[in-house]
Amino acid sequence: MTGYDVAIVGGGQAGLALGHELADTGLNFVVLDAGPDVGHVWRNRWTSLRLFTPARYAALPGLAFPGPPDAYPGKDQVADYLATYASTFDLPVKTSTAVTALERHDDGYHLTTSRGPVWAWQVVVATGPFQQPAVPAFSEAFAPEILQQHSSAYRDPDPFRGRRVLVVGAGNSGVQIAAELAADPDVAAVALSTGTRNVHVPQRILGRDIFWWQTRAGLITAPAASRRGRWMRRGEGTVIGHSLRDLRRLGISFAPRLTNALDSTAVFAADTRTDLDAVVWATGFRRDHSWVDIPGALDESVLRHREGITPTPGLYVLGQPWQRTAGSALIGYVGHDAAHLAPRIVGHASAKSASPS
Repeated sequence: MTGYDVAIVGGGQAGLALGHELADTGLNFVVLDAGPDVGHVWRNRWTSLRLFTPARYAALPGLAFPGPPDAYPGKDQVADYLATYASTFDLPVKTSTAVTALERHDDGYHLTTSRGPVWAWQVVVATGPFQQPAVPAFSEAFAPEILQQHSSAYRDPDPFRGRRVLVVGAGNSGVQIAAELAADPDVAAVALSTGTRNVHVPQRILGRDIFWWQTRAGLITAPAASRRGRWMRRGEGTVIGHSLRDLRRLGISFAPRLTNALDSTAVFAADTRTDLDAVVWATGFRRDHSWVDIPGALDESVLRHREGITPTPGLYVLGQPWQRTAGSALIGYVGHDAAHLAPRIVGHASAKSASPS
């Protein structure tokens, strides 16, 4: 069994940021990633996807994002950047290594992977918040001829041409996809279903990007439990760069929360209905840490933690929404949480090596 001081599960931005923080600590660590190459998750998202954070706010620690600082990188640029980051700092990433089980024993943690067992004194779960696409069970009540895609499988408007499309979920992903579909003249019609009261804000205010304002005001890095953090979390969601007026100008119609399906008919709250030919489920993801087989470590299927530190000694989590701040799950800010976690990992390792055998 291959052994390490630290095993980081997940080679996305969170895992790479932590790898950078651990690189000079003397700890023997590994980054285990299920994908075939670094950046695969970003590369496999929809074709036109762009960050709503400018490049100057999209960098991991120690390496600026290439290109104009006020440009909004596309998904392939992000994937390329992550691959460059891993190679620049010679991070020990093992790709095509899916972790399917994690157990704790007296001699440390045992990880079952697709490439054989791994042992580590400490483990960091850095798989992010996007594990299992969330689609309601009643989706099965749509007729077989209704095209259904989750936002994670959506690539471009091609399959939806000639169809009446319902996009379910009006967060940033849902709004961006609906806008792209509506801008295609060959898509018959686009409706957007939302059950939340999202706040729509412009990308730029008085010539500055919204993240400039949030950074200057200390909002993006405000602790989750602080007054500013609680203020940031008070709403149900924030949509950046697409106003309701802009969406209406594109011809998008709006519908309330989708509550049921009946063949080719979508049923909404208050029993309003519409016929359709396709559905895009921009309904988010469920976090799934059910592969962690450690008594008391999970709250239902999600790791229990406080600012990334779980109740199980030597087990941590990184890259979760609001783990410490509003930016905890964002590529340009996860480095702050990695820097917060690294000394605790080093301290735990030092205490372990100093303890009597």
